[in-house]
This record gives sequence, C-alpha cells and structure tokens, in this order.
Amino acid sequence: MNAGKSPTGRSADPDRTERLLIGGEWTAPDGGHHDVLDPATEEIVGRAPEASTAQVRAATEAARAAFGPWSRTTPELRARVLDHTARLLRDRLAPYAELAQRESGATTATARGMQVGVAAARFARYARGALEPVETPLPPQVNPAGPMGKAAVIGAYAARRPVGVVACITSYNNPWANPAGKIAPALAMGNTVVVKPAPQDPLSVYRMAEALQEALEEAGAPPGVVNVVSGTSAEVGAAAVAAPETDMVSFTGSTAVGRAIAEECGRSMKRQLMELGGKGAALVFDDLDDAGLNAAVAGIGTTFSFYSGQICTAPTRVLVQRPLHDRLVERLTHYARRLPLGDPRARSTVVGPVISAAHRDRVESYLDLGRAEGARLVTGGRRPDGPDTARGFYVAPALFADCTSGMRIVREEIFGPVVVVLPFDDEEEAVALANDSDYGLLDYVWSGDVARAFRVAARLRAGGVGVNTIGRNMEAPFGGFKQSGVGRDVGSYALHAYSEVQSVVWTG
Repeated sequence: MNAGKSPTGRSADPDRTERLLIGGEWTAPDGGHHDVLDPATEEIVGRAPEASTAQVRAATEAARAAFGPWSRTTPELRARVLDHTARLLRDRLAPYAELAQRESGATTATARGMQVGVAAARFARYARGALEPVETPLPPQVNPAGPMGKAAVIGAYAARRPVGVVACITSYNNPWANPAGKIAPALAMGNTVVVKPAPQDPLSVYRMAEALQEALEEAGAPPGVVNVVSGTSAEVGAAAVAAPETDMVSFTGSTAVGRAIAEECGRSMKRQLMELGGKGAALVFDDLDDAGLNAAVAGIGTTFSFYSGQICTAPTRVLVQRPLHDRLVERLTHYARRLPLGDPRARSTVVGPVISAAHRDRVESYLDLGRAEGARLVTGGRRPDGPDTARGFYVAPALFADCTSGMRIVREEIFGPVVVVLPFDDEEEAVALANDSDYGLLDYVWSGDVARAFRVAARLRAGGVGVNTIGRNMEAPFGGFKQSGVGRDVGSYALHAYSEVQSVVWTG
C-alpha cells in the first residue's frame, strides 16, 4: 500500500487529494479522484478518492483481521477511544464545520450544531455505551429426571456479542451525524467497520476517520478497526456489501438501494440495519387553538428549511381537518415566503441549496409533475434569481394544495423543500390517509386534545410519532415500518442493533 500521513484539523482545501484508509494506512486510490463541489457556489471543495473493488476487499480483509483482537479489548479501552474521538471533534469543531458546510450546503448553525456537534455527542454517548452491561441473567429452570439425565437446576444468561465486520454505507444529507451514529455504537460493541461515504460529501467522513484513527493509535488498537473507502461508482458500495468478510450492513439511503442491498445480504444471511425513505404525515386537527396552529406551522415548516427538505423524517404530507384547511395553507404560505434563501454562510440564511444539480433537477421534475397532476402550487418551486444564488443548486420552498392521495407528489419521497396538503373530515379518514403510504418512518399529530393525539398515534403505522412536536428524544428507538427500513438504532437500541445474542447455559 502507498501510505501517508493525513494532516489534522484542516477544513476545505481544493488542492488536497484525499487518501483511503485501509488497515491503518492512508492509501492512494487505484481509481484516481473526483471533484467534490460546494452546492452553494459550484466551486471545488476538494478531491475525493475512487477506490477499486480490490481496495474495498483489502479494507474488508483488514477489518476481519482486526476484529479478533479488537473484540477482545476491554469495554474501558473502547470507551476511552470513543471519548477521545469526541474530544478531538469538539476541539476541531470550527474547521470541521466549515468543511461540512462547504460540501453539504448546510447553514452555519446546522453544520456546527447538527452535524459536527451531534457527531461528537454520539461518540461521547457510545463511550458510555461501551460500559453498559451486555449480560442479562435469566431465571433458573428446574428440570426433573428423565431421558436427558438426572434432575438438575439449569442456570442461564443471555449475552450480547459483537456481530463482526460491519459495512457502514452513509447518506449525504448529514456527513457527520449519520456515520457517527453507525461507527460509534458498532465500535462500542467490539465490531470493526468499513465505511463507504456518499460520493457528494465524503471529505467530512475522512476527517472523522482521521480523528478516530488518532484515538485508536493512542490506545494501541490493532490496525484496521476503522477503514474508509469511497467512490462515485455503485460498485464500491456493492463490493463492501458482497465481501465474504462482511457480517452486517448498516445502510442509510433510498428504499430502492436498500432493497438491492437486502437481496444481496439475503444470499449469505448477513445482518441488516436499514434506514430508508420517508414520507411523513403531519395530522393537524381542528381542535387546535391559535398558538397550537402556529406551532404546527412552525413544525411543518422545518421541511422547507432543515437540510432544505433533504431529510427522511420531514413532515412532507400535511393532512389537515377541513375547517382548518384554508387557515393552515395561508399560514404555511406566509411561513415559506418569509424564509431567507441563499448563501448558507450568511448569518440570515435559513434555506440553503440542495446537494447537487442532479438532485435539483429531480426536485424540479416533481414540481412539474405536481402541476401536471392537478395540484395547485401555492408558492415557491422556482429557482431564485438573486445575485447570491446565481450559482449553486437552489430551489425555493414549495407548497402544493388541492392534492389527492393518488398523486405521485403525495406518495413518493421527493427529498426536497416541498410540502403537500390534503384535507380530511374526521379521525378515521385522517388515520386512513396517513397509513395509505409505502413508507412509515416518522409521523406527527397536532391536536389540542391530548387523549385524541395519543389515541391516533397508536393507530399510525410508523416507527415514530411526534405528538405536538417535531423534537426527537435521542434515547428513543429510531427506525421505520414498511419500506422505511429494518431494525432500530439510537440510544441503547443501537448497541443491540450491532450485536448478536448468545445464550450461556449451565447446571449447578
């Protein structure tokens, strides 16, 4: 391998050519490099490596070689590594957040708080998680004498063991929090990882791996605990999934890609954790007072601003009880129109660009489709024409009304700043409309009647439900029903996701 040292704490550098991390060595890629663009300016942020399938296999082999010794390390050592990584991320927050902003298009507050800040918090959380008990004692069982032997008391406990080598395939919308949420609990449980970042913004993942590798080396960990391979070709991720050394795949992305990964995993019965698409329903009942309605509008309005709608948990389908329909549409329209859109570095900006020209074209194709289907575009959907947005991949927040449940803009995940509104008459119709979806990740209920809100929540076919809030509890399990995913992570649930359960039985 052609190895080299990777400098620490640096932000964006358009002249820097990144290297792969394989077996503890920073390695030149066989396939050269591709440019990573700033979605706000279309300028080159840096150059990301293109791994060959042979290099992906080298990474999975390195992870396999490291698994034995790493899985036998003490929980205290693993906790120290993860805690050290969290401190390094916090120490380098400013340059790392600058890089995150430049390659993902996030606003400054989002890049600092929700990307690098959350990544550091997740490493710190799983430093504690490494010390959580892995054994659950079970009640003894008294077996009478019989064909199996003498009478005996049989003791048992259930223990969580590491799965092995985990291929972590991450999303572009949060190049810090998403991979951290995979890598940290996997390592806490004693697994080793091969990380394949999204091609649109992989540089942040390399900076995260750089900090983690420093912490691993300081602790004397074996080489190959963490490996990073990237590329624009689908063959890179496919090679990581198919490698015989890979025991588990943790994937965040589209349902279509998740389905293909699941088919490959099924051939060799590999463990899967899938966070896939979403088309979250926000059910708004007419028993809200004015303050409650404003809270609903503000919650739904985050779809327009947070990651520019590029988030699977967004409440993109708004189901509103008919007497409240016109007021809600009016207030959402006002909310969308007053959101400052432009350069994410500007202090006043709330809505930045989407990730790429190709994705902007995809969002715009859905805007055209919505109009063709007969929906009414109330506001937005155009490319802004201001001097700060002459370059970059911008789409003004869009709101559709007069929608019906069969429209593709209502049924398909757009993954952009687009909200659709449908009326309903009563609770039964609201629940039926909400559940009439291939997806089931996060739904939301806004109601002035708390009993009704919780009653409705229990009937929604979604992995999570927000009652009068879009807030998240970061110890609550996260995952989806139906085509929104398989498995649960976050909090201690992630430690379970990255472990297998072994029973130990004895006689006393």
